[in-house]
Amino acid sequence: MMEIFGISAAMLVMFAGFGLLIGILFGFFGMGGSFLVTPALLVMGYPSRVAVGSGLAFVFGTSVIATLKHRDLGQVDYKLGVSMIIGTTVGLEVGKEIVLHLEELGLAGNIISITYVLLLGGIGAFVTYEALKGGGDGGVSHDVDEDAEINADDIPEIAKKIQSYSLPPMITLRGGIQVSLWMVLLVAFATGLLSGFLGVGGGFIRMPALFYLIGVPVPIAVGTDLFEIMFSGGIGSFLYAQSGGVDLSIVAPLLAGSALGARVGSAATSIVNEDEIKIYFGLMLLLGALAVAVRQAGNYLGMGVLDYVSLALILGSALMVAGAVVYSALKSMRARTTGATSTAD
Repeated sequence: MMEIFGISAAMLVMFAGFGLLIGILFGFFGMGGSFLVTPALLVMGYPSRVAVGSGLAFVFGTSVIATLKHRDLGQVDYKLGVSMIIGTTVGLEVGKEIVLHLEELGLAGNIISITYVLLLGGIGAFVTYEALKGGGDGGVSHDVDEDAEINADDIPEIAKKIQSYSLPPMITLRGGIQVSLWMVLLVAFATGLLSGFLGVGGGFIRMPALFYLIGVPVPIAVGTDLFEIMFSGGIGSFLYAQSGGVDLSIVAPLLAGSALGARVGSAATSIVNEDEIKIYFGLMLLLGALAVAVRQAGNYLGMGVLDYVSLALILGSALMVAGAVVYSALKSMRARTTGATSTAD
């Protein structure tokens, strides 16, 4: 079979297609990149170090593309982003050292997989519950006035409680939100630690944390998260590349596919109400957790066929949610066009 960049043409096409789907998710949610890439690479048999390092390198490239689009939409809080980079950098280094130590003990693959199951499953269940519950918390639209004050009713109760703690120094964020810098650094360190340990950009934790814990509106949380991921992904991939953990034959086709997808996903944030998609995102996280659990069960039972089932679940979940984003965007565009035509008549 013909090989390009050291991998088969079929694998090249698969990685490019996977990158397209993930790019759409990454651009829309500010998360949805490496938390699918890393488990997929683990399922395909790549070493833990390569799966984690290549996932971070992919996140770096994709986040640059998506951040530029969100910057154009005025959805990046640079003060918040720069503040988070400090805590994230420390967390990344700690997470990387943990992975390298666990590799020496031969425990990295199993522990990373189990952590994925617990983390993705827990967050997926929470997001799905919030989406099904509807109303109140989490109902912020993607459309936001850059200079407008944030409505107190749009801020989750947990975030209101955290904002009430006046532990100096305090910083003022977009929309007039005031929060302790220490809380921002704590969130950044935790997500940086997970980035270095799991090979993720941290967005599937950081974006909900920015909204539910700090009270940042969803669109600004997404844009700022992507801005911060540029740095965490770049730093993390550099650290792993030093120990041979980045495989460019994987990263290059993923980035090629995601370049278009990230632009599509970012553009969709200005026309799609995130409430329409939130339940799909929660289900995607649950399916991701199930995929990793199936793979672990296959390893324990010696059933190689479960690896293929796991990979199908990962690819299927990405396809489902990316399709939902594109469908909702097209539906919104069609509704606006119909409304404009009716008004003109």
